[in-house]
Amino acid sequence: MENDSKQVCLNNKDIHLADIAKKVFDKKRITPEDGLYLFEHASLGYLGTLANFIREEKNGKNTYFNRNFHIEPTNVCIYTCTFCSYSRLIKERKDGWEYTLDEMMDIVRKYDQEPVTEVHIVGGVLPKYDVSFYAELFKTIKKHRPDLHIKALTPVEYHYIFKKEKISVQEGMALMLEAGLDSMPGGGAEIFHPEIRDQIAGGKCSDEEWLKIHEIWHDLGKKSNATMLYGHIESYFHRIDHLEKLRNLQDKTGGFQTFIPLKFRNKDNQLSHLKEVSALDDLRNYAVSRIYLDNFDHIKAYWPMIGRNMAQLSLSFGVDDIDGTIDDTTKIYSMAGSEEQTPSLSTRDLVNLIKAVGKHPLERDTLYNILHDYTNETFKEDEVIKGYVSLPVVNNQ
Repeated sequence: MENDSKQVCLNNKDIHLADIAKKVFDKKRITPEDGLYLFEHASLGYLGTLANFIREEKNGKNTYFNRNFHIEPTNVCIYTCTFCSYSRLIKERKDGWEYTLDEMMDIVRKYDQEPVTEVHIVGGVLPKYDVSFYAELFKTIKKHRPDLHIKALTPVEYHYIFKKEKISVQEGMALMLEAGLDSMPGGGAEIFHPEIRDQIAGGKCSDEEWLKIHEIWHDLGKKSNATMLYGHIESYFHRIDHLEKLRNLQDKTGGFQTFIPLKFRNKDNQLSHLKEVSALDDLRNYAVSRIYLDNFDHIKAYWPMIGRNMAQLSLSFGVDDIDGTIDDTTKIYSMAGSEEQTPSLSTRDLVNLIKAVGKHPLERDTLYNILHDYTNETFKEDEVIKGYVSLPVVNNQ
């Protein structure tokens, strides 16, 4: 059946689509023009065949998740991104929260007896959270729990605090590394093209600045993730432009681990008048991303954002990571109108969800070292697997 599907792609009556299929099966890179053509003309079945071929070439049937928890220092922010349902302006801070270092450490201590491997820290941009504050936070976490991987702050936050401190990005990232930062999430990327970025995220770091901060971090020998916020005012052209810039930097540094397409949700934000894209467009976007980003090892989807059934479907459209279970400490999903308003999965539930579509569930650490293979394990109905995984922020992963 798989070979039949490949042959259908290669024999496609559309010469351009047949040529793209040949490139993919020959493991050759597609062009920006090819990528745009896929978005505009390829059937979903065709995209799924190509994307799943690449997924299985890179990862087989493996589907990854990890155990982490999330700290959001504040939802008060100096920026006014039109797509954001989460942040509150400084003048509206009575509706928000601003944790102290001690309060954040209380969150860390809450997980002392849990087998978590990562703490994910990201939130609003607020002047009082500066270089010294975050350096002290990272050091304090490491002193308390040295083995905990710190994945923290986006280029948007780093750009602001380094500029405020009047230090270079090189100096700033070196300080963060010394303080205990282990990796960077991929948030704040939104859409790189200035035509769109200026409209939805004006005032934040530019695409060049976002990419440069990741490049400098990669040059320090460290890893990060990348995202794209899709399904609002951008076109397919803007999506391909975004993917091309990520692919170019990955060619240069090899420092990106995972690409996470993030679906725009229209609840309670300045773009609420826009209709959300369909589930079919979600799958199309995952597939084209997998096909285009040939130098990325992993594509991640969040089941709370698109729903459990769609997450299962995505595993046949290039996705090999659905992160994990989540708890109510992460607010950005539900505030934006995610599919799962009170999302929570036990490890057993997550493993069974992955197995139900013929994939192999693997628990990983942040750097994709495999910690436990659940492929051949079964759970009793009343068995409780200790440890829940808190899903990182949708727009700041």
